[in-house]
Amino acid sequence: MSDIEIKAFAKEMMATLQKYKQMSYKKAIWQMCNSMIPFVGIWIAMYWAFSYNIFLFFGLGIINSFFLVRIFIIQHDCGHHSFVKSKKWRDAIGFLCSIFSAMPYEYWADAHAFHHNHNGKLETRAIGDINTLTVKEYQEMGTWDRVKYQIFRFPIVTFFIGPIIYFIRNMRLPLVILDSNKSRAYKSVIINNIVVIGGIVALCLLFDWKAILATYVTVLYLFSIIAIWFFYVQHQHEDGYKRWENDWDHFVSAVKGSTYYKLPALVNWLTGNIGVHHIHHLYSAIPNYNLIKCIKENPQFSKYTTVIGFWESLKYMNHKLWDEESQRMITFREYSKLHKAA
Repeated sequence: MSDIEIKAFAKEMMATLQKYKQMSYKKAIWQMCNSMIPFVGIWIAMYWAFSYNIFLFFGLGIINSFFLVRIFIIQHDCGHHSFVKSKKWRDAIGFLCSIFSAMPYEYWADAHAFHHNHNGKLETRAIGDINTLTVKEYQEMGTWDRVKYQIFRFPIVTFFIGPIIYFIRNMRLPLVILDSNKSRAYKSVIINNIVVIGGIVALCLLFDWKAILATYVTVLYLFSIIAIWFFYVQHQHEDGYKRWENDWDHFVSAVKGSTYYKLPALVNWLTGNIGVHHIHHLYSAIPNYNLIKCIKENPQFSKYTTVIGFWESLKYMNHKLWDEESQRMITFREYSKLHKAA
């Protein structure tokens, strides 16, 4: 299918999507309750289990990391001017969620908005995207630079070490400063650092510091792995969309450059329906609690989008380079074959 055809299709979708942007205080309050209350309860249970049963501790940690994803999606919606109508309440809710997620609300929201406005644009890969080289760029690199890129794209580094660096470095320092939000970005990061670090220190002084740190770090780390994995799967699929600015289109990027991660109902619920990512990128004003209804009532919206399940998504870990000639993600093995053939 041509980009012109996809663009026309996406524009047609916009009229239908508008009715799903309706926000509900009732749904929003209920989602906050069924996300935050279980999270706090399981967190307390983990603190207790740490001294009695380490297997129960980690089992609860896995469950609670998904509840933290759910809380973060609320923050994510607020950053998109969604979730509730009132800006005052959106910002208050978003800030509250950022204390749980340790991701500065306004700072992250501005960087994420940039990602939405430039997703798939090769000139701006450094902001809001996982570092991905084109075949040509990789080919022109020196040996040591290639080795560094290979190490970075190794699954253990990308999904298990990368999240640690992201939270310790990227979320604690205002590294992505857009001209329009410089002072706000600095303020957001500083306040989040003070509240989060100060809160953990206070809990450590009041209770068993080993159990507090173990509980906090375990949940946050597992949450970060899930978050990075979802982001990766949503934009590193084989038939994706990556173009230089002069050939880039927002509508095509949303439909073709984002996947529909089709997962079981419970997983969708725990992850705030973010798997319906093509709809989210096309119309980010739709609250997460309306996304499943939207895709169920309009299955045709996935016509030009890559639809995947969990087991199929695992092969995406092998995607390493963007091949501009074939317009798809390829593996290092495929690159080697292409290079030999040349």
